[in-house]
Amino acid sequence: MIRFKSLGSGSTGNATVVQASGGGRATHLLIDCGLGIRQLDKRLAMAGMLAEQIDAIFITHEHSDHVGCARQLALRERIPVWMSHGTWSAIGKPDLEGLLRIACDEVDIEIGGLQVLPFTVPHDAREPLQLTCGDGQRRLGVATDMGHASSHVLEQLAGCDTLLLECNHDPELLAASAYPPFLKRRVAGAYGHLANSAAAAIAAALQPRGLKQVVAAHLSEQNNRPALAREALAAALGCAPADIGVADAGTGCDWLTA
Repeated sequence: MIRFKSLGSGSTGNATVVQASGGGRATHLLIDCGLGIRQLDKRLAMAGMLAEQIDAIFITHEHSDHVGCARQLALRERIPVWMSHGTWSAIGKPDLEGLLRIACDEVDIEIGGLQVLPFTVPHDAREPLQLTCGDGQRRLGVATDMGHASSHVLEQLAGCDTLLLECNHDPELLAASAYPPFLKRRVAGAYGHLANSAAAAIAAALQPRGLKQVVAAHLSEQNNRPALAREALAAALGCAPADIGVADAGTGCDWLTA
């Protein structure tokens, strides 16, 4: 069984725990670590976990709201850290004391009971990766930072039962926001972040290929509203808005089964 919990999702910090259980000791993967270490420890405790239970960390890209305390946590707990070579270079090639593991597009990673498959995405970072996590029965896709869904992205996410999917902004709210013009262009650009409508199109494309559950993530506090993200995804999937989960910046979301 795979279950997951966002510990926080948004521009102030991103972290998600994925757990695979069955046949022995549970495996825990921390995807991104964009919080201060005290805050991360606090949110792990609220999730019923200790940092020492984490088997591996996966960093999707170098932006601070995703890297956060990754090195500090890894060294404190002696946890292997997976990231692309580009991400490692972009954060200054820190010494991880033998804990660095290089992740590559479409190269499988086995972490305990989890099969992890990273894939490249269009985002304004050095070598950004998102990923799918499976246990042989269920498959979770994580796609929280990208400007658009390339054919490669859609192919990698095909067959996922559940998707943690970026719904960053509503175009009208972004256009009317106090963001400076250059930042609006970046957010809305092909290498920025997904609008609700773009996320809905991804969900609609993947539903015939096995998608059953979507949780909206990485919502902008200034340029989006949970109700707008829910409405867009629900319309695409033909379900009620209440059926769409939302991971927020402060508490993430509850434990959910993929």
